[in-house]
Amino acid sequence: MNRNSWMDELQKNLSDLIARSPAADVQRNVKAMMTDAFGRLDLVTREEFDVQAELLARTRARVEALETRLQRLEAGERATPPAPPEGDMAL
Repeated sequence: MNRNSWMDELQKNLSDLIARSPAADVQRNVKAMMTDAFGRLDLVTREEFDVQAELLARTRARVEALETRLQRLEAGERATPPAPPEGDMAL
């Protein structure tokens, strides 16, 4: 048996041993439990989060613009005296 085939055989045997070891079972079980737990947490992907963050930023900017516009309109109302109602004429 040459050195390369001996190393290949050793590597194969070690891989088989690790795959059958209790540590591999524990790793598979923990991974399955974590996948299940994260699935129940109703998490969102990073892409979905980024889309919602962008939507929130645009909405916040729109609200701020509307608040500024409302303040200008209210300031304009206070600066202009109210017009007398039609039909009521002061003599």
